[in-house]
Amino acid sequence: MARIVVGVDGSPGAHAALQWAAQEASLRRATLEVVLVWQYPPFLDVWGPPPPPRHDLEAAAQATLDRVVGAIEGVEGVEVVASLVEGSPAEVLVTAGLDADMIVVGSRGHGGFTGLLLGSVSQYCVTHARCPVVVVPSKARSAEQH
Repeated sequence: MARIVVGVDGSPGAHAALQWAAQEASLRRATLEVVLVWQYPPFLDVWGPPPPPRHDLEAAAQATLDRVVGAIEGVEGVEVVASLVEGSPAEVLVTAGLDADMIVVGSRGHGGFTGLLLGSVSQYCVTHARCPVVVVPSKARSAEQH
């Protein structure tokens, strides 16, 4: 059976990608795998407050995933699989796409260092995935360009 992987993070861009992927899954009669990737802070600032406990971050990520999956609109008969994975978002999505028909991502999400890393996940997926990758612009961004 066909399978479409969509990366989400709770951002408007990811929401646009999710809605596009859900419609495409409906057209193709494909399973929709909604993937949210979270990371524990890779380094600690000894002068700042400590990061929240790992289980708190994972619980927050799970709550975001549940909310995002609950917001899928306008599709019937699509099997939705929700996956919460700890790791590097770009690498996790490319790995999830190894046996998928397509990976769908938003053009911009919740990246760090705004302006420097925005779009880095989509760029990584486009250059490393073994299946087609669709990069969906957010509606807000599309409106700004017209």
